[in-house]
Amino acid sequence: MRLYLSSYQLGSHPEEFVRMVGGERRGWVIMNALDGESDQERRVADTARQIEQLASIGLTAHDVDLRSGFDAQSSPDFVWVRGGNVFVLRMAMARSGFDRWVTDRLQHDGVVYAGFSAGPCVLAPSLRGLEVCDPVDEARRVYGEVRFDGLSILDRPVVPHLNSPGHPETELLGQVAGAYEAAGQSYWALRDDQALVVDGEGERIV
Repeated sequence: MRLYLSSYQLGSHPEEFVRMVGGERRGWVIMNALDGESDQERRVADTARQIEQLASIGLTAHDVDLRSGFDAQSSPDFVWVRGGNVFVLRMAMARSGFDRWVTDRLQHDGVVYAGFSAGPCVLAPSLRGLEVCDPVDEARRVYGEVRFDGLSILDRPVVPHLNSPGHPETELLGQVAGAYEAAGQSYWALRDDQALVVDGEGERIV
């Protein structure tokens, strides 16, 4: 299993991401955590930004909108999952079947999963607690329901943007981390210059 899970954008060590990607270094950008956004121009502009950032480190990507489905027979070398609302992202993955597809690919080491913020968060066993930061009503408005189960790729939650004064959600996510600690729940704590890397060498924060 190969994961590059950043707190914010590419993080400080994108070379770790590139190192894990083989093949032709071609992949998908998943922007569906923004499905609840009304500003479509912002989404288009940010999609281009994500693709440009990946190109700057030698990776070629194109946008795959899960609302329109995806080719389950294709074999991207990586997927890059942008942050946003984790509950909206979870519903997009569930409705399209992407959750089952990517879980199977990861179990067979057939793709690198990478992303930031909600992208890593959705891999936890449960999304409970993150409603402090991400409104569940957004998922209900866009998809008609909300799910609290994650993809269970990781054995514990990821809490991004901790101790990151430049990020507007750092205080709310500090509350999420505090609630996990009070409940005895272990979690991956990430500052905005950090990423969790999972590969054949184990799990480590860089």
